[in-house]
Amino acid sequence: MKWLFYLPFVAQAVVIMVDEFYFHLRRGLPKWERLGHPLDTLSIAACFLYVLLVAYTPQTLFGFIGIGLFSCLLVTKDEFVHAEECEGAEHWLHALLFVIHPLVLLSMGWMWRQQALFRPFLWVQLFFVAFFCIYQVIYWNFVREYEHEHQ
Repeated sequence: MKWLFYLPFVAQAVVIMVDEFYFHLRRGLPKWERLGHPLDTLSIAACFLYVLLVAYTPQTLFGFIGIGLFSCLLVTKDEFVHAEECEGAEHWLHALLFVIHPLVLLSMGWMWRQQALFRPFLWVQLFFVAFFCIYQVIYWNFVREYEHEHQ
């Protein structure tokens, strides 16, 4: 039954990869998204860091809930831009991400309580999130921008 708590992480990774490597590469990203998407990624990284560095107690749970709520709200900030830039299929994918995001946080919170068992998994997830954030910053703000300027 514990394997069910891994599913939101897998679902989120698959949907984000389709969004990034199909939709974003195809349409490109305006400056707001080139800056905003790494902020979204940092917000989930903050959640991972919190559960990895702060011991679970009923009191510290409130801090996690606060960071998680902030992350859930932050990831919706680009929808005003997306309304003009995206096709329907990408909007649908974003809707999936908005449903999956809190499920990832719920699973993360559950794993936090069982930390000894899930600590390695959470560190690996944080590594992938950090790597993806670095990719977002470098590719969209330097590599892709350079390619666009020199066409």
